[in-house]
Amino acid sequence: METGKLSPSDLGRIVFPYLGARRPEVLVRASIGEDSAVIDFGEWVAVLSTDPITGAANKAGWLAVHVSCNDVSASGAEPVGVLVTVLLPEHAGEGDLKAIMADVHQAATELGIEVLGGHTEVTPGLSIPIVSTTAVGRAPRDRYVTSSGAHPGDDLLLTKRAGLEGTAILATDFEDRLVDALGPELVARAQAYRQEISVVPEGIAAAAMGATAMHDVTEGGVLGAIYEMVAASGLGVEIFADSIPVGEETRAICGFFGADPLKLISSGAMLIACPDGGGMAAALAEKRITATVIGRVAAPESGRWVTSRAGCRDLEISYRDELWRILETGRGSA
Repeated sequence: METGKLSPSDLGRIVFPYLGARRPEVLVRASIGEDSAVIDFGEWVAVLSTDPITGAANKAGWLAVHVSCNDVSASGAEPVGVLVTVLLPEHAGEGDLKAIMADVHQAATELGIEVLGGHTEVTPGLSIPIVSTTAVGRAPRDRYVTSSGAHPGDDLLLTKRAGLEGTAILATDFEDRLVDALGPELVARAQAYRQEISVVPEGIAAAAMGATAMHDVTEGGVLGAIYEMVAASGLGVEIFADSIPVGEETRAICGFFGADPLKLISSGAMLIACPDGGGMAAALAEKRITATVIGRVAAPESGRWVTSRAGCRDLEISYRDELWRILETGRGSA
């Protein structure tokens, strides 16, 4: 198997047949496109999601907390805490662990959540630390949102811009080469994208405003997130590719590496389906959250299309994120 997350077909064949005994308390369970489980607790539901950080060497603890809390907020839930697992390579020292935990503490403090516990060990065979977090959140029982709730005719919105996390990672991990090629100012701006990683504010706000479905944009980028949402909902879609916002820094760095910014990991952007995209965008703007209508959900028989000035093509998804290809080859096109 290739690096990166498994494809839907592999998940369906290898993972999903082995999910234990079904419980009546589980309202949203493991399926394609759903990043969080939802468990019934009466007037409230508990929302849980887990994620590792494996593609970024810098600030892994900080990223791990934000990424798992982003998944929880994509269900409209308020994060409460995280469980943290840290696996260290044998050559790691005490300072490495302190740095990771300081980053975890920083992110948790920013989000106003508690580190609830976890597990820490030195693990043979690792070359870099692996940090995995499980986020726990809560939402009113009548207000949680899933990835599978979109309806035909819903508008699709994207908050912020495509490729945020991937741009920050590449600008940090390949800083010297990119400074030589693109200049220090652009690279510094790209590294600052990291400060936009959280989608907790827009997740909670959009759920309260009537979002029918939401999905945190992670591995596979914007196109991957759209595919997962409409696949989970069993629907078609038309994507307006020219409307998808991409920052100058992302375009420059993706150009250097010959990468597609719409297939680059994009934590920090939230995909939202709702009946009135213009109204949702205006309401989010009042909270200083930018959102752009980038497509429309359609009936299943309409198919899944990407339209642009260059024409119209099928939405075909490679689940291997551009970040993995770049990290493995380490080669730019310049």
